[in-house]
Amino acid sequence: MTRESSVERTTKETGIKLSLRLEGEGSSRIDTGVPFLDHMLTLFSRHGLFDLTVLAKGDVEVDYHHTVEDVGICLGEAFRRALGDMTGISRYGHAVVPMIEALAAVTVDISARPHLVFRSPLTSEKVGNFDVELVEEFFRAFAQSSGVCVHVNVEYGSNAHHTVEAVFKAFGRAMSAAAGIDPRVKGVLTTKGVMG
Repeated sequence: MTRESSVERTTKETGIKLSLRLEGEGSSRIDTGVPFLDHMLTLFSRHGLFDLTVLAKGDVEVDYHHTVEDVGICLGEAFRRALGDMTGISRYGHAVVPMIEALAAVTVDISARPHLVFRSPLTSEKVGNFDVELVEEFFRAFAQSSGVCVHVNVEYGSNAHHTVEAVFKAFGRAMSAAAGIDPRVKGVLTTKGVMG
């Protein structure tokens, strides 16, 4: 079974085309006009073993906010579509990833109940021209559009680049675990009979 999806989103602020394959090899083609986001999505794809293409044009001359948020929306929508009725998925995923001096944990529940908990010591840092506060905006947009409950907990990290990199690698691994098919799961993994 190949689970994949494509999403196109056009607003007055951004235009995005995104494709996702859950049973991938970690290959990616990312061009958002936001170099640091490109780097993070490449890491997410590689460490989650998702095949991911993201082509985006946004009003980056204003700032990166709209592009980062809308890419998060599109990635969430792509996961929601690719997961379908969620039959057979493991549902929960957790990963802890070190990156030099930083340590990040991401825990997800693919439940059709969107929520974000985001705890990080870095809030007003910059990596080049990228405002680190946009990382939380990305994950909020992803959670809302995907229906995934996402907990991001950075235990420590003094270098903003390393810290955000640990988060995106952990996010990829956690989503891969949660979206994976477990042959023991019949239907959906809930006692209610339906997700949500």
